[in-house]
Amino acid sequence: MAITANQSRQQPHFMVFPIMLPGHMIPLIDVARMLARCDGVIVTVLTTPVNAKRFRPALDRERRCGFKIREHELRFPCVEAGLPEGCENADLIPKGQNLAANFMAAVGMLRPQVEEAVKQSKPPPSCIVSDMLLTWTAEVAAGLNIPRLVFNGSCCFSDVCEARISDSEILGEVGSESEQFTVPEVPHNIQVCKSQVKLCTTDPNLLDDDPRKQWSVKIRQTSKSAYGVIVNSFDELEPDYVKEYRKMHHGRVWCVGPVSLCNQNYQDQSLRGYNNNYSDQQECLKWLDLQAPGSVVYVSLGSMAALSPRQMAELAMGLESNKRPFLWVLGKRGKNIDAFEDWNVSSGFEQRNRGRGLLVRGWAPQVLILSHTSIGGFLTHCGWNSTLEAISAKVPMVTLPLIAEQFLNEKLVVEVLGIGVSLGLKMSIDWDGEDKDDVVMVKNEEINEAIDKIMDERGIEIRRKVRELGEMAKKAVQKGGSSQLNLISLVQNVSSFAQP
Repeated sequence: MAITANQSRQQPHFMVFPIMLPGHMIPLIDVARMLARCDGVIVTVLTTPVNAKRFRPALDRERRCGFKIREHELRFPCVEAGLPEGCENADLIPKGQNLAANFMAAVGMLRPQVEEAVKQSKPPPSCIVSDMLLTWTAEVAAGLNIPRLVFNGSCCFSDVCEARISDSEILGEVGSESEQFTVPEVPHNIQVCKSQVKLCTTDPNLLDDDPRKQWSVKIRQTSKSAYGVIVNSFDELEPDYVKEYRKMHHGRVWCVGPVSLCNQNYQDQSLRGYNNNYSDQQECLKWLDLQAPGSVVYVSLGSMAALSPRQMAELAMGLESNKRPFLWVLGKRGKNIDAFEDWNVSSGFEQRNRGRGLLVRGWAPQVLILSHTSIGGFLTHCGWNSTLEAISAKVPMVTLPLIAEQFLNEKLVVEVLGIGVSLGLKMSIDWDGEDKDDVVMVKNEEINEAIDKIMDERGIEIRRKVRELGEMAKKAVQKGGSSQLNLISLVQNVSSFAQP
């Protein structure tokens, strides 16, 4: 992709710093690769040894194509923060040990190394692109007089809703956790309850010195003070909310997604993510090859949160009673998964459904799976990466959000876009994936019914809408598309910083 309007004699140099969370790091690495493909651009990715090893194969492919993208490794202070050695990504935190705060403290300890990397970089960086959760990079950029861009790994819709809820202080007027209220001053009638949004908004009932409130306020302040925002979305998907989001950020918002579509060929798609085990990929894909077109229910609820064992068993029974083929990614091992596996063996679930159902332990090549012709529906936690990947693959969704802004993403999918069916979950679970109560929130009959609604004759309109959006997504990233033009605009803006 050539940027023809080169405004500077000095090459623009993007220093990209992803936070070490799977759902944030993977798309920002895609953004880094997209930037490196622009003519004359240099990209340096700041990361740690374990994370560099995970995505190095993809960057190596870019370098072999002649693009200037490199890594600068930072030592992750595991021991100083009380973490096991090598615990350099949130998905490596041992389940049930309450080390999330330690992990974020370790991320904060990287600041001196980041400052030194920026100072010593050759050529000097034109800007810093950091995840919006890395709030302290605002001070680093200001101290070194370098523009800072933030990466928003979610959509404009969710961020606008979060801002309206926080600014209005409406949570202070809401009684119970389950009481519904209308999100103020947004283009659609969006109703949520406090329990769904309290982890991603500012609750006025919290004291000013409460760490949760301080964290929420800091994220919003440093995002607003940034030069601009890069968003993994596309203008045609959520036009009303892109417009509102641009108003919030002085017009400097660049929607460059779906970034997963920068992975055009099989090898790029297979390298995307963290586990590049060829045999694992082939098992999934060979099984999918045996299924009829549009027949399979794909189930994946992300890498960070987990259902309770009883809810997993209920989900299993819903899949079984639905009678359709299913591919279920169980995710990372932990207390909940281990308990479910005990039930799985004792009940004979997996054995009874052998051939019709495939359980995947650990990682699965999601982009490859969703784009397979046999996939007919996706039961998802509504993480934004998964949501946008489903839209890009033209796959309708059954929604089961678990934490944070996933509940708002669900509202976009079901109520604004009309491309999914909600399972109606009202209560967020613990972000580290360990429920305090082994409860059932959604019954197997509801799961069975929701799958039918997107895959039988009742889902004709849902499937039509998601196919239409999938075509829009593809066009957005092609030459002359909205996202491709936004990427050019972004590089041109940064090029102006680099003028001597």
